[in-house]
Amino acid sequence: MEAVPLIFTSGWASGINAYAVVLLLGLFGRFGGADAVPPVLERTDVLVAAAVLFLCEAVLDKIPYVDSLWDVVHTVVRPIAGATVGALLAAHDPGSLGEVAAGAVGGTTALLSHGIKAGLRMAVNTSPEPASNIAVSLAEDLSVAGLVSLAVFHPWLAASAAAVLLLLGALLVWFAVSRIRRFWLRRRERRLAREAARAAAA
Repeated sequence: MEAVPLIFTSGWASGINAYAVVLLLGLFGRFGGADAVPPVLERTDVLVAAAVLFLCEAVLDKIPYVDSLWDVVHTVVRPIAGATVGALLAAHDPGSLGEVAAGAVGGTTALLSHGIKAGLRMAVNTSPEPASNIAVSLAEDLSVAGLVSLAVFHPWLAASAAAVLLLLGALLVWFAVSRIRRFWLRRRERRLAREAARAAAA
């Protein structure tokens, strides 16, 4: 059953930054002696691809509005990555969980954490300055790195922390919804005011 908390944690982390999850697990498996990591994640081509995509995300995820567009694109990518990593972990540890069930756990958890991340980013983008985007993105990167690293050696502790972060994130999104609505309402009012001004001038 040791793979179960790792599947859950990797699913949560995949919803935040799937490329970091694949890269970190592969590095731990190849250089850190982590037996729980399937060999396919340790392959050089997988590590190189994950590293390049991680660097792209590290830059784009810190640019206001571009980060939300990136999240839209990854609404499909992150859950699939979470499901794939979960299935690979289960296949590597046959006594833990079936591959289909593991894929469902990893994919569902990734979808939930991705939704929370995307919602919070929309709220952050209502702020006109870019510093908050950078700070939130760095916090996400550090939390993914910390929890994946912890999960490799202390899976149940990491899974507990991931569950707490999932609940806290859901609460933050619930509070942020009103801010997002106010932001879009203000934009709509400004657009209508500009259109009315142009019509009056004509």
